[in-house]
Amino acid sequence: MKRIYEPLAYGPEPVRDGFWQTTVDPLETPLFQSKHHTDVAIIGGGFTGLNAALQLAQDGVDVTLLDAETISWGASGRNGGFCCLGGGILENTQIEKRYGSDARRAWRQAEKNAIGHVANLFDAHNIDADTHSNGETLLAHKPARWSMLQDHAEQAANDYGVTPNLIHAKDLAEHGLNGPFHGALTIPVGFALNPLKYALGIAQASLKAGATLYQKSPVTRIEKGAQFTLHSPRGKLTAKRLIIATNGYSSEDVPEWLAARFMPVQSTVLVTRPLTDNEIQAAGWTSDQMAFDSRNLLHYFRLMPDRRFLFGMRGGIFANARSDAKIKALIRNDFEQMFPAWAHVETPHLWSGLVCMNAKRAPFTGPIPEMPGAFASLSYHGNGVAMASYCGALLADLVQDKATRQPYPDVLKIAPNKIPFGSKRRWLLPPLYAMMGFADR
Repeated sequence: MKRIYEPLAYGPEPVRDGFWQTTVDPLETPLFQSKHHTDVAIIGGGFTGLNAALQLAQDGVDVTLLDAETISWGASGRNGGFCCLGGGILENTQIEKRYGSDARRAWRQAEKNAIGHVANLFDAHNIDADTHSNGETLLAHKPARWSMLQDHAEQAANDYGVTPNLIHAKDLAEHGLNGPFHGALTIPVGFALNPLKYALGIAQASLKAGATLYQKSPVTRIEKGAQFTLHSPRGKLTAKRLIIATNGYSSEDVPEWLAARFMPVQSTVLVTRPLTDNEIQAAGWTSDQMAFDSRNLLHYFRLMPDRRFLFGMRGGIFANARSDAKIKALIRNDFEQMFPAWAHVETPHLWSGLVCMNAKRAPFTGPIPEMPGAFASLSYHGNGVAMASYCGALLADLVQDKATRQPYPDVLKIAPNKIPFGSKRRWLLPPLYAMMGFADR
């Protein structure tokens, strides 16, 4: 397997102090070994792969999922738990120029439908994932961004058919959103959750429906003949159809088509100990809204039901001990700068993981060119809880040659081009981060 970060990024160290892992027991499944056959093989046990597996099993398809680590070990079990709008970073004008106005409307509807898809799964399978927050709140980090929020409110109303709520700076404290902000916009679509509880709930539902899941069973090579043969250290799996659902933890050569078509980017999250009522009042952040600021290199944060506070931001360019120490110091500094009343509060949980970007600035979900019978979905641009789940369900229909039960917008159908510099493409990030940081001042 060929990956572009140092080995530390793919080992246990980044998630050693993860919070979600303390809240739920891990799933127990066997290791893959010997020789087996299946109708559909899935590589990757995150939101995409699990949603595909669940729907396929419910359709009566023989489906087998293999994950290199444990179920939802990657971004699906490490993210900030924002089930919100997003998945791509294309503006409406860019979507219309590339795909047309109908595609723009379909994409925005898919964003909203993706959230509804996750909510329906909770109801259908009795999953308790500590949900809270009425939509998402965007906070202006400087005065110029307040006018941007006002424009965005009108666009959100048109795109999603909802009534956004604009909050002036003088009223933020009254809404429990106190901080160094210059206004806020709440879009009442989406909710926050414990992502690992959600993912493992879907995994259990998949098993109950008849899917077969294997952990600690990496696929090291794919052969294509009359069928697909997946090679794992202890066995081989043959399949009529194949789904690749590895996202930011993909390998450059499993399959080779993926090489340079995705950009893994590190993100870092901390979680405090439970805050006291006095500490919460001292900071003036009493809202349970999932929130993020208007920076290009944004911060995302929320007060959780157990009164711990989650705070996340981008990660480092490198995956080594020195870079890890630097980014941990940086996130702690940014946390204290934004919430000085909590400068004394311990943050026992601090971890990182890989989100996934690409050159088209939107997810790809569909058949893999030059690999008949193989399908993939990846690149949710840091907003994969809802969209990855939705795309997994789309794949379940596509792999069966069925019309999709959910809308399948054109934005998803175009395969991403390769990113320049191949395996060295991470070197594009430092100048990009520098430009984004300058614009955030």
